[in-house]
Amino acid sequence: MIIICSIGSYAQAPLRIALAGLNHDHVGGVLQQFRNGKVTIIGIAESNTELIDRIKKRYQLPDSLFYPDLATLLKHQKPVAVLAFNAIVDHLAVVEACAPLGIHVMVEKPSAMTVKQSERMASLARQYKIKLLTNYETTWYASNQLLYKKIIDSASIGDIRKMVVHDGHEGPKEIGVSKEFFLWLTDPEKNGAGALVDFGCYGANLMTWLMKGQAPLAVTAVTRHIKPDIYPKVDDDATILVEYPQATGIIEASWNWPFGIKDLEVFGKTGYLQAVNGNTIRVKEKANQPYTVQQLPPATAPNQDYIAYLSALLRNEFTPGQDLTSLENNLVVVKILEMARQSAKEGKRIEWKK
Repeated sequence: MIIICSIGSYAQAPLRIALAGLNHDHVGGVLQQFRNGKVTIIGIAESNTELIDRIKKRYQLPDSLFYPDLATLLKHQKPVAVLAFNAIVDHLAVVEACAPLGIHVMVEKPSAMTVKQSERMASLARQYKIKLLTNYETTWYASNQLLYKKIIDSASIGDIRKMVVHDGHEGPKEIGVSKEFFLWLTDPEKNGAGALVDFGCYGANLMTWLMKGQAPLAVTAVTRHIKPDIYPKVDDDATILVEYPQATGIIEASWNWPFGIKDLEVFGKTGYLQAVNGNTIRVKEKANQPYTVQQLPPATAPNQDYIAYLSALLRNEFTPGQDLTSLENNLVVVKILEMARQSAKEGKRIEWKK
């Protein structure tokens, strides 16, 4: 989770940030940015001494950076941003600590575990006029950015008819995540579900973006428990059907695939686009045209990474809409995921209720 409190210059003065938690393995990205001089970390809130020692040695961090909890950190430091890398269930507590201080927040995906938590976070953000953002790896894919421009800005394949998102890998244990990450990722009280939440959120996020924030009519989900010996408490495979008035979304999320994949297919009235991976797009914009494959350079500013994005946002260099990080988008995402869990549990289609 990332919290931003004031305006800074990314190029001339790196953001002064603090970290809330270290038990999300995505924290390695910001720690590497710190080592590269692109961000300044002035405090880290973490209570697990074993985890602290490991991270401290790996990234050569001084003891003076560490605090036992976020409240103590915020009494001693005034960060421009706080990045929270902890369990999803703990995101609300970070917002509750930061919003009254005027500190903007960006959480790791998804933003919250339940609709109730999500709405409370949104209420705090609006009350105290802070930015509340959610970070997804796929937000910074050049392929997704180009696909969006072709579909929304250029209307190159006509109206959207079907979206298919594949997100998954071999499984958290199989790819070797840290034990701290594994413990909460596979705990339904801290993560909400298994693959349904961990990877289903990507599809819900991308589809809400492409549908311009429109809420779906209904959600239907089927989950599987293929490896109960490894994941006894949560699903490890999920298929989610998301219904819109004129389009259908299919999210395939899994911890059971032979390799990692994050792709997005969109079928329009007249053509087809696929974001194959972060820098590859497959195109067939007309029925009588051949498929073409384009290799793309990295995404352009401010969408190349979340530190650059936050910096530009705080300098008021652009006006964000309902983009992939936005509060509005992620309120819909959390509701889709909650409906999917309910559908899988009850074995029925769940209609959207305001």
